[in-house]
Amino acid sequence: MPLDSQSGETGSKTIYFDFDSYQIKAEYQPIVAAHAAYLASHPSARVNLQGHADERGSREYNIGLGERRANAVATLFSAAGAADSQVETVSYGEESPIAECHAESCWSQNRRAVIEYLAR
Repeated sequence: MPLDSQSGETGSKTIYFDFDSYQIKAEYQPIVAAHAAYLASHPSARVNLQGHADERGSREYNIGLGERRANAVATLFSAAGAADSQVETVSYGEESPIAECHAESCWSQNRRAVIEYLAR
Protein backbone atom coordinates (compact mmCIF):
# COMPACT_ATOMS: atom_id res chain seq x y z
CA MET A 1 0.00 0.00 0.00
CA PRO A 2 1.54 3.33 -1.01
CA LEU A 3 2.49 5.82 1.65
CA ASP A 4 1.99 9.55 1.15
CA SER A 5 5.39 10.94 2.15
CA GLN A 6 3.94 14.35 2.97
CA SER A 7 1.28 13.21 5.43
CA GLY A 8 2.54 9.76 6.37
CA GLU A 9 -0.88 8.31 5.58
CA THR A 10 -1.20 4.76 4.31
CA GLY A 11 -4.96 4.72 3.92
CA SER A 12 -5.58 2.21 6.69
CA LYS A 13 -4.56 2.15 10.30
CA THR A 14 -6.58 -0.87 11.43
CA ILE A 15 -5.49 -4.51 11.39
CA TYR A 16 -8.28 -7.07 11.92
CA PHE A 17 -7.79 -10.49 13.50
CA ASP A 18 -9.56 -13.83 13.48
CA PHE A 19 -11.38 -15.05 16.58
CA ASP A 20 -9.02 -15.82 19.49
CA SER A 21 -5.97 -15.03 17.35
CA TYR A 22 -3.17 -12.49 17.28
CA GLN A 23 -1.61 -13.68 14.04
CA ILE A 24 -1.49 -10.96 11.41
CA LYS A 25 -3.22 -12.20 8.27
CA ALA A 26 -1.50 -11.95 4.88
CA GLU A 27 -3.99 -9.35 3.65
CA TYR A 28 -2.82 -6.93 6.37
CA GLN A 29 0.92 -7.49 5.89
CA PRO A 30 1.23 -4.67 3.29
CA ILE A 31 -0.48 -2.20 5.64
CA VAL A 32 1.86 -3.11 8.50
CA ALA A 33 4.86 -2.99 6.15
CA ALA A 34 3.94 0.51 4.90
CA HIS A 35 3.68 1.89 8.43
CA ALA A 36 6.89 0.11 9.45
CA ALA A 37 8.76 1.59 6.48
CA TYR A 38 7.49 5.05 7.37
CA LEU A 39 8.67 4.66 10.95
CA ALA A 40 12.06 3.31 9.87
CA SER A 41 12.62 6.28 7.56
CA HIS A 42 11.26 8.91 9.98
CA PRO A 43 13.07 8.50 13.33
CA SER A 44 11.02 11.25 14.99
CA ALA A 45 7.71 9.51 14.20
CA ARG A 46 6.01 7.66 17.05
CA VAL A 47 2.93 5.44 17.22
CA ASN A 48 0.62 3.98 19.81
CA LEU A 49 -0.64 0.51 18.93
CA GLN A 50 -4.04 -0.14 20.49
CA GLY A 51 -5.10 -3.77 20.87
CA HIS A 52 -8.80 -4.69 21.05
CA ALA A 53 -10.92 -7.81 21.47
CA ASP A 54 -14.58 -8.67 21.08
CA GLU A 55 -16.85 -9.14 24.10
CA ARG A 56 -16.48 -12.90 24.33
CA GLY A 57 -14.11 -14.17 27.00
CA SER A 58 -13.29 -12.80 30.43
CA ARG A 59 -12.13 -9.22 30.88
CA GLU A 60 -8.65 -10.44 31.87
CA TYR A 61 -8.38 -12.77 28.88
CA ASN A 62 -9.45 -10.01 26.49
CA ILE A 63 -6.92 -7.54 27.94
CA GLY A 64 -4.20 -10.14 27.34
CA LEU A 65 -5.43 -10.88 23.82
CA GLY A 66 -5.52 -7.18 22.95
CA GLU A 67 -1.97 -6.86 24.25
CA ARG A 68 -0.80 -9.80 22.12
CA ARG A 69 -2.43 -8.21 19.05
CA ALA A 70 -0.72 -4.86 19.62
CA ASN A 71 2.59 -6.62 20.30
CA ALA A 72 2.28 -8.66 17.09
CA VAL A 73 2.16 -5.44 15.08
CA ALA A 74 5.01 -3.95 17.16
CA THR A 75 7.16 -7.01 16.47
CA LEU A 76 6.74 -6.58 12.71
CA PHE A 77 7.52 -2.87 12.99
CA SER A 78 10.73 -3.69 14.84
CA ALA A 79 11.71 -6.38 12.32
CA ALA A 80 11.31 -3.81 9.53
CA GLY A 81 13.64 -1.31 11.20
CA ALA A 82 11.44 0.81 13.46
CA ALA A 83 13.09 1.63 16.77
CA ASP A 84 11.47 0.28 19.93
CA SER A 85 11.36 3.87 21.24
CA GLN A 86 8.99 4.79 18.39
CA VAL A 87 6.32 2.28 19.41
CA GLU A 88 4.02 2.17 22.44
CA THR A 89 1.38 -0.49 22.99
CA VAL A 90 -1.81 -0.49 25.01
CA SER A 91 -4.64 -3.00 25.33
CA TYR A 92 -8.26 -2.00 25.70
CA GLY A 93 -9.53 -5.58 25.58
CA GLU A 94 -13.28 -5.46 25.03
CA GLU A 95 -13.68 -1.98 26.56
CA SER A 96 -13.74 0.13 23.36
CA PRO A 97 -15.92 -1.61 20.79
CA ILE A 98 -16.64 0.11 17.49
CA ALA A 99 -19.63 -2.14 16.86
CA GLU A 100 -22.03 -3.02 19.67
CA CYS A 101 -24.32 -5.79 18.45
CA HIS A 102 -23.91 -9.32 19.78
CA ALA A 103 -23.19 -11.13 16.51
CA GLU A 104 -20.21 -12.08 14.34
CA SER A 105 -20.77 -9.02 12.14
CA CYS A 106 -19.89 -6.81 15.11
CA TRP A 107 -17.40 -9.08 16.83
CA SER A 108 -15.23 -9.20 13.70
CA GLN A 109 -15.00 -5.38 13.69
CA ASN A 110 -13.92 -5.31 17.34
CA ARG A 111 -11.04 -7.79 16.96
CA ARG A 112 -8.41 -5.29 15.88
CA ALA A 113 -5.20 -3.36 16.43
CA VAL A 114 -5.28 0.35 15.65
CA ILE A 115 -2.21 2.36 14.68
CA GLU A 116 -2.36 5.89 16.11
CA TYR A 117 0.38 8.37 15.23
CA LEU A 118 1.57 10.46 18.16
CA ALA A 119 4.27 12.30 16.21
CA ARG A 120 5.20 12.43 12.53
